[in-house]
Amino acid sequence: MGDEKKYSITEAHQQFAKSTNHRVWDLLDLSSRTEAEEEELLLAASTSLYHWLQVGTAVHAQRGHWMLSRVHVVLGRTGDALDQALKCQAISDTNLDEMEDFDLAFAQESLARAYALAGDLNKARKHHQKAVALGEAVKDPEDQKIFLGDLESGEWFGLT
Repeated sequence: MGDEKKYSITEAHQQFAKSTNHRVWDLLDLSSRTEAEEEELLLAASTSLYHWLQVGTAVHAQRGHWMLSRVHVVLGRTGDALDQALKCQAISDTNLDEMEDFDLAFAQESLARAYALAGDLNKARKHHQKAVALGEAVKDPEDQKIFLGDLESGEWFGLT
């Protein structure tokens, strides 16, 4: 009991945001998921975003909406995927000075995937092309590699 760490409310929100975000990635990395794991995936992504909205910046909110959009895409939830991608893009647009170059690329990627899931391949193609251009312009080689690797992975619903 003497080794227990006490957290402030802010630290607790940060800890929960990070731990649930990591859990989302663990679940996304599975080649297949049970129904219970799919529910956990959605809950973890929502929980992470909730906690970041309590104590984070616009960047945290943008990335949380991106993550939730990706989860909805993986789960085949078209309307929710597009809603979250649009929120991600809106946050990017209104907070450009806070975004990293890869955040802008990921915002376009989320729109491309959500539109592809929805079957709107014209809009998906337009956003995919923007994502590619922004991704190729990412300055940090490691960030660029991560983005382009993500762009090439996952389901594109007939787009690529």
